[in-house]
Amino acid sequence: MEAPPAAFRLCCFLAAALAFQAQGEMYTSLQNVRQAIDVERKLIDYLRTYIDSEQQRLEDIKRFHTKVSDLHTELYKGPAAATANPLVAFTLVKRLHSEWLNVVYSNEAQEAAQTLRSRYEEEESHLPKVEDLRGAAKGLMRLQDVYSLQVSSLVEGRFQRASGGGVIDVCSPAVSVSLSGDDCFLVGKVAYEQEDYYHSVQWLEESVRLFRGAAGQWSPENEGTLEDALDHLAFSHFKTGNVSYALSLSHELLHHDPMNGRVLQNVEKYEKLLGSAGPTGESSFRRPGSSFLTTRDTYERLCLTQGSQPMHFENPGLFCDLFTSNNSPALLLQPVRREILSLQPHVELFHNFLTDAEADDIKRLAQPGLKRSVVAAGEKQETADYRISKSAWLKASGSSTVGRLDRRISMVTGLNVTHPYGEFLQVVNYGIGGHYEPHFDHATSPSSPVFKLRTGNRMSTFMIYLSSVEAGGSTAFIYANFSVPVVEKAAIFWWNLHRNGQGDEDTLHAGCPVLIGDKWVANKWIHEYGQEFERRCSLNPEE
Repeated sequence: MEAPPAAFRLCCFLAAALAFQAQGEMYTSLQNVRQAIDVERKLIDYLRTYIDSEQQRLEDIKRFHTKVSDLHTELYKGPAAATANPLVAFTLVKRLHSEWLNVVYSNEAQEAAQTLRSRYEEEESHLPKVEDLRGAAKGLMRLQDVYSLQVSSLVEGRFQRASGGGVIDVCSPAVSVSLSGDDCFLVGKVAYEQEDYYHSVQWLEESVRLFRGAAGQWSPENEGTLEDALDHLAFSHFKTGNVSYALSLSHELLHHDPMNGRVLQNVEKYEKLLGSAGPTGESSFRRPGSSFLTTRDTYERLCLTQGSQPMHFENPGLFCDLFTSNNSPALLLQPVRREILSLQPHVELFHNFLTDAEADDIKRLAQPGLKRSVVAAGEKQETADYRISKSAWLKASGSSTVGRLDRRISMVTGLNVTHPYGEFLQVVNYGIGGHYEPHFDHATSPSSPVFKLRTGNRMSTFMIYLSSVEAGGSTAFIYANFSVPVVEKAAIFWWNLHRNGQGDEDTLHAGCPVLIGDKWVANKWIHEYGQEFERRCSLNPEE
């Protein structure tokens, strides 16, 4: 398993470059991840140039080796013959003095490697940071949890979950890849560093299995080894209470590294624990709880159904129609296909709300301004792990497409959506396992940034699906107990406030993690002020 010195130095350099400490946000937007493909294409070209250069250098070395070997085979029959001819003697002296020196201490290898490094550094600002690697790993674990995916299947590129003693496909992506032992090691290590041993055990088990299958073969691009995976896995099992298996793994690790003092101490500790009245070796293997997500079970169940709740949609009060109301002449000429999804809270879905060209234009306009999405934190806003996406704000005055959508939203809702009564259009692109855990759109605190517009609270939400996804990404209404799948070019509308101005708790909703696909949405939040004649208060103060 010992690496060649030159390759090892190059590997260390690349690893150090990737570990450049900066705030990474690439993982929060698939648009940014897609852009990274172009960067890697450049790196592939640079590496090809390096390989060609090295191959030429090695060919030159082989030629020199052949020349010298042939001399010893054909010319140097003995010491006397080698020195009798002054020309032969001269070439021998010259070769040993300078030719061998030039070959052994050639700068060509250094120059080729330095060129590769320089070109790599030119692209470094566009490369993922350590935080991106951690965020991507957390995204995989999030998908594993929410959609009950088997890690052993994910490693093989399949999205499956256990069911009835067997496994079923959650989805079948058009394109997939299998994971290596090093891939699994890095995911497990991220969990391990968070003291999340529930996930670290599962991913490190796969890492150890794959490294064992590779029979210790070393790859220069790998960060981890079988010994690293065994080390982390043994301690993870110890932390979950499975001391006997931790001891077994530690013994295997000592087989590879018999002088590892720390592991020898662990073995002694584990043996004492097993010989005492302490742990029995049985594992308390449980998924970590969540202090923020109190509705986790309902949320994940609704995400898993991906919009298929037949009992909910059998409600006879729900219907579909061609909507022509709101006193809009345009709707009389061109009705909108409307679907009533829920009566409490009142949720409507408008099909084919925009065209492909309009959706593409909105995404194009938003791309330069995409920044990490934030959540309210008192009077301020901050990023959070429970919202993984990037967003941008578009003004109606800056684009005819945005202005046209604003007028269309006003037409179907009957509300005044002009700024500041309606916020600017927020365009959102989700990242790896991108999601937004259960939340309210309306402000629940008087210090919320929502009130900065001085137009009251967010009365309603109008969300447009700008893209389709292969799986996941549903909008789940937690207390109302139903979810809505992503319907490309459709728009979903609901009231956040009761007519008395109080928040409707039944609007607690979430954006489920995107399993497969690139999810884009556009949000229009409409405020209370400016709607006095569009949505009148009820005579019933409780309504």
